[in-house]
Amino acid sequence: MTSATDFELLFDSAPISLWLEDYSALKDLFDQWRAQGVTDLEAHLRADPARAAQCSQCYQVLQVNQQTLRLFGASSQNELISRLPEVFRGDMFERIVGELCQMWNGALEFSSQSVNYALDGRRMDVQIHVRILQGHEDRWNRVMVSLQDITTHTQARQLLERSEQHARNLFNLSPVSLWVEDFSGVKQLMDEVRHSGVQDFRVFLSVHPDFVGRCMERIRVLEVNQHTLDMFAATDRADLLGKLDLVFKGEMHDSFADQLLDLWNNKTMQTREVVNYSLSGELINIHMQFAVMPGHEADWDMVLVSLVDITARKKAEAYLEYLGKHDALTRLRNRAFYVEELNRISRKGPWPLAIVAMDLNGLKAVNDTQGHAAGDALLRRAGEVLAKAAGDQQPLCMARIGGDEFVALMPGSDERAANGLKERIESMLDLNNQFYPGQKLSLAIGIACCSSAAEVEPTIHAADQAMFEAKTRYYELAQLERRRSN
Repeated sequence: MTSATDFELLFDSAPISLWLEDYSALKDLFDQWRAQGVTDLEAHLRADPARAAQCSQCYQVLQVNQQTLRLFGASSQNELISRLPEVFRGDMFERIVGELCQMWNGALEFSSQSVNYALDGRRMDVQIHVRILQGHEDRWNRVMVSLQDITTHTQARQLLERSEQHARNLFNLSPVSLWVEDFSGVKQLMDEVRHSGVQDFRVFLSVHPDFVGRCMERIRVLEVNQHTLDMFAATDRADLLGKLDLVFKGEMHDSFADQLLDLWNNKTMQTREVVNYSLSGELINIHMQFAVMPGHEADWDMVLVSLVDITARKKAEAYLEYLGKHDALTRLRNRAFYVEELNRISRKGPWPLAIVAMDLNGLKAVNDTQGHAAGDALLRRAGEVLAKAAGDQQPLCMARIGGDEFVALMPGSDERAANGLKERIESMLDLNNQFYPGQKLSLAIGIACCSSAAEVEPTIHAADQAMFEAKTRYYELAQLERRRSN
């Protein structure tokens, strides 16, 4: 049997802070309130916060151990007790209400967390355990309170929480679409193929194209950030994940097949350009970065995919490419493309080659009398006529090669086909002049054909000469008509 001396020794040498207290005054106060008809202690305390302070004054400290004195920096028990207001300070109301309600409801033992202060001002996060000792349940005159300093643990937990929140903020607020995905199902399928003896995975995919779709179905999306929802026009995460078949379609099958080939070759970090679609159906050109997260290389169960919308850049590149090959005013091919195409035909054919040289009649007069804006309008009309006359005939090249000069290259076509084009152009000119009353649109047209590369330059010259002759006839006829009119 443990003697009183043994108990004192155990109490005083315990490695945690121990307080022996008397709560009998609190028990008497509770009995008084019950007699007055109080049934809801929490409501009673919140109605007048001074009542919680009245309860805390009922606690009487009988004894503390050496660890308590060391923890709070007190030289003696008397010093600690006399300076308890320095230990229990700050906003203690909510914690006290919780403890009091547990005791009011009959709890003989409970735990809580709080903040205390050492006598030197140090702030401490503490874990408190309160137990009414056996044999004193009726009067509460012996209560054991153990107190453990958990400041280091609390600070570490708070640091971890802040770190996690910082990482989540970086994820959620990133201006880049971020996806956290689980590719473990994909790895399982690929491992099964590898263990079956397949060595050439490219050939395997060509023989089993359905394998790509099976792998896509095994991807699990774990998380996406807000920018992803905005980028794909999704109302929320469930909306996006429920309609992924609208996002990854069309060209994505081939792109994902290439991605699988890289994974087969252990390339767990990849960069490529792909095409996705928003939930509203708009095509999105994307620069994708794929990376199996460090520590997850064995299973691929955590993959970070970042997507950057490069649609605007792609459109700009396409426009620049268009400008590099087209005349901005007439939207026909430009001189650079014409020269490149002429060189290509000279090397490879097909033969014969028909060349149709054209010149816009009266452009100088329009520029001189009505201004260059009127001249540009006339050139745009010429572009419309020639584009419609050419239609979608391939490999016909219709180009503006100078201020008022145009050329049609017709590889694989003879003089008969060239005359057919000329007739279509003249027909389109008549329609255009009916649609645009006022300034008449007219083209001088010359045709020549050749059957070999050696004849190309002379043929161009011959087509130009034929065009100049047509132009001369146009001006002679125009002068004759003016004389008749006069």
